[in-house]
Amino acid sequence: MPVSIVDMLGRVVNIQKPIQRIVSLVPSQTEFLYELGLKDKIVAQTVFCVHPKSHFKKATKIGGTKKIRYEELDELQPDLIICNKEENNEEIVETLAKKYPVWVSDIKNIDDAFYMMRSLAELLDVKNEAEDLLRKITLSLNQKKIRHQYNCLYLVWRNPYMAVGCDTFINHMLQRAGFNNLIKEQRYPELNLDELQLLNPEVLLLSSEPYPFKEKHVEELQTLLPNSKILTVDGELFSWYGSRLLNSQPYFNELQRQLHKIKR
Repeated sequence: MPVSIVDMLGRVVNIQKPIQRIVSLVPSQTEFLYELGLKDKIVAQTVFCVHPKSHFKKATKIGGTKKIRYEELDELQPDLIICNKEENNEEIVETLAKKYPVWVSDIKNIDDAFYMMRSLAELLDVKNEAEDLLRKITLSLNQKKIRHQYNCLYLVWRNPYMAVGCDTFINHMLQRAGFNNLIKEQRYPELNLDELQLLNPEVLLLSSEPYPFKEKHVEELQTLLPNSKILTVDGELFSWYGSRLLNSQPYFNELQRQLHKIKR
């Protein structure tokens, strides 16, 4: 049953046989596949594919999102490999595509996330399950209760400090959560201490991933930015674009409530 499909980068992906063995190299999309009941078809994932926790310990891991153990992957002979433009670099995609069908997503907003989920569900013959999940996500996202629009910075790394740029999925989620991103550059620009002070955000959000910011970093930066409201936040709920979207809007609403209580 050879079939040709087009992924989100416009690449033609040739599927040679029914998909029974899937390798997912994208944490949020791995969780989505489990949510659709495809656990028996997932033969490997990355060490960062930590959800669902009930399957993580026993799942076969073949490296991280940026470094794959190719020999171990070859032993699995997957029928499909799922990648993402930001999570997995071009070299990984090109190397894998020489041997296997590789479907690549490119997610910048909620519409892209829904398109990805519907496309994978159709490819994997679980459309009904996906539509049920998407209805629940839509209902959750519609429970938007934003009290105030804050100017903010969202940091994802320390030493050097790196912030979220304007062309990212996280930026889109910041807007949904009631934040105006002060960074107008693309990708993830570095910021020194002088630049942080000059930007002087109303709110500084410190992500739990990829750098695991803790409360001690809040105290450290509060000295530098005494007028800013600073919080550590769950990075998964700002950056994961699969089934975890079910929990994002309720979390954003609670975040707004917490910020409203902080006096600066």
